[in-house]
Amino acid sequence: MDILRHNRRPHSGGFLNDQFLIAMPGMKDERFSRAVIYVCAHSDEGAMGLIINQAQQMRFPDLLVQLGVMDETSAIRLPPQTRDFQVRNGGPVDRSRGFVLHSDDYRVDSSLPVAEDICLTATVDILRAISKGRGPRHALMALGYSGWGAGQLEREIIENGWLTCPANPDLLFDTDIDRKYDRVLASIGIDQARLSHFAGHA
Repeated sequence: MDILRHNRRPHSGGFLNDQFLIAMPGMKDERFSRAVIYVCAHSDEGAMGLIINQAQQMRFPDLLVQLGVMDETSAIRLPPQTRDFQVRNGGPVDRSRGFVLHSDDYRVDSSLPVAEDICLTATVDILRAISKGRGPRHALMALGYSGWGAGQLEREIIENGWLTCPANPDLLFDTDIDRKYDRVLASIGIDQARLSHFAGHA
């Protein structure tokens, strides 16, 4: 998370903040097969992002109970929209830690801006707000994150590991996880069958 704190200004020139990383067919790391990652921070020191199209088995109400936000009885009574709030696998790093990427209509002291209208909050305050219906208009939650050291992501892109494109907020926050990979590709005019012919920036 240090990379995020050191890069508070969104849209830094030459970096991939607020971009999607789309795993190419030749991705060597199976953990990122068909992954779409939202880049929260990217600087000379490295990069940090969240996979947005891998679902966790843990349900949101169970997570709230585990964290002590509410008891099991209260969790059962959550409205359907909150009860069905998806928990995603953000990446292989620090999987016990939760992150909420959300619209900037909700902020607490710990919220960090990652784009013009998108923030990242990693404290339990936002989970309480979501459980009470007072959270942000748009949000996604992930356990764990994806991280790269200095120059690592750039090398992976050069080696045809990732395709990049500007993030689309609608695709970022919608709940259609299963089709998100194909839909992100389609949004930039790429048919998955021809993906292996593309490399670098869209």
